[in-house]
Amino acid sequence: MQDSNMEKLIEQAKGRDPDAFAELMQRQMKSMYRVALAILMNDEDTADAIQDAILACWEKMHTLRKPEYFRTWLTRILINKCYDIRKRRGAVRDPEPYPEPSACDEYNLELKEALGSLDEKYRVAITLFYGGGYRTDEIARLLKIPRSTVQTRLQRGRAKLAEYYGR
Repeated sequence: MQDSNMEKLIEQAKGRDPDAFAELMQRQMKSMYRVALAILMNDEDTADAIQDAILACWEKMHTLRKPEYFRTWLTRILINKCYDIRKRRGAVRDPEPYPEPSACDEYNLELKEALGSLDEKYRVAITLFYGGGYRTDEIARLLKIPRSTVQTRLQRGRAKLAEYYGR
């Protein structure tokens, strides 16, 4: 559930207020990055997908019917943009190696490697659930799959992560 400040920003953005829209996008940036990276597995394509999604969101903001579904609506746009980029780039390529980690980035690198070891269907479901805070029914709507499939992907993804970490 979103707070009243968020709903106010959404209504202002629907009224074409660029400052309100920028604030909305800033609040969603981490979540958008996680989702796009889970699908595309490289920073350049991730940045392109986010940029495309923000532009599409600005152009289509007036079509948002219910402010409480803003995050879901934005994430669906982002997922579609990610798939568009993959189609344009041709076949899925291997993820590029990650740069050497700094001391504070070692945990993030290990998590990226663990997530990178998963099939995309598990990686996306886990990222949306744990990284994006979406419920299983919201993920089902975003990915256009049954809720039971989301639950299965989460369960199998967690099992594969446990296997990766040797548990």
